Amino acid sequence: VQLQASGGGLVQAGGSLRLSCAASGGTISGYRMGWFRQAPGKEREFVARVSLSGTTTRYANSVNGRFTISRDNPQNTVYLQMNSLKPDDTAVYYCATGDPGSVEYYSPSGYIYWGQGTQVTVSS
Repeated sequence: VQLQASGGGLVQAGGSLRLSCAASGGTISGYRMGWFRQAPGKEREFVARVSLSGTTTRYANSVNGRFTISRDNPQNTVYLQMNSLKPDDTAVYYCATGDPGSVEYYSPSGYIYWGQGTQVTVSS
């Protein structure tokens, strides 16, 4: 499965962006999907994940209430709606498919296929 993330850009604090992650070479319907982010000099951190059916979601405390993850299995795409953005949200955002053999949805080790990342920059 190849993943292509898009939708990043430069936005002022308080603004919104919607990231997309399009899959090819396979279907995402059999995978938990997640979004992670990595700021300069920091480790990659969990942002959000969505279950196979899309009915269950989990978020990092830092984004809970501001970000919404969703998926469209027929379109083979996952989304991350980001509202009320803050400068601390500045990072490269990555989408990933979950490892069916892992329950560690909050760790990068729980994911097997990764997109190339899209830059999100929030100015103050």
